[in-house]
Amino acid sequence: EVQLVESGGGEVQPGGSLRLSCVASGLPWDDYAIGWFRQAPGKEREGVACISSSDGSTYYGSSVKGRFTILLDNAKTTAYLQMDSLKPEDTAVYYCASDQYVAAYYYYGMSYWGKGTPVTVSS
Repeated sequence: EVQLVESGGGEVQPGGSLRLSCVASGLPWDDYAIGWFRQAPGKEREGVACISSSDGSTYYGSSVKGRFTILLDNAKTTAYLQMDSLKPEDTAVYYCASDQYVAAYYYYGMSYWGKGTPVTVSS
């Protein structure tokens, strides 16, 4: 069974950093895309970052470019989201998701989702 388990969420002050982890297991593909989405109360879900296991290509949402970095440990099938220079508007529940193709991140939706980990940025 496919499982995506997020961890690392919490409270942090503006300008601070946080590192989220997503441990994936049971993925049915040799190559895959894994990424992060977030949803704040009253707002639609937003794509944050995505990475391809085949070539390491990365993709970022415009609001986090230059501040967030997605990394993938292929051996551990674990994706990380390094979040720096955090702002109050980054407050949201962050979800890890995966699909066979990067296109799912942009166009048709990821196949598998984790339960999410909350991030709160406030002073």
